[in-house]
Amino acid sequence: MARKALIAREEKRRKLVAKYAELRKRLKAEGKWEELDKLPKNSSAVRLHNRCKLTGRPKGYMRKFGINRVTFRKMAVEGKIPGLTKSSW
Repeated sequence: MARKALIAREEKRRKLVAKYAELRKRLKAEGKWEELDKLPKNSSAVRLHNRCKLTGRPKGYMRKFGINRVTFRKMAVEGKIPGLTKSSW
């Protein structure tokens, strides 16, 4: 499990991105780069990093499910993800 501080930091970034999204879009369209530069660094969507919703693990993230590969495999084997079965041939 990831440290709670890292998960909280990422959530804080997501809120900042949402808050400044419209302003950033407008400033970019107008070409006001100096004003854009004065906005908080964490308000840029590029600084976001996907994390597992359950464990907070940053690597092996699967967008379709919102969880990492380790958690995905565990849940799939336990039958907690509808429509998934372990393949065998």
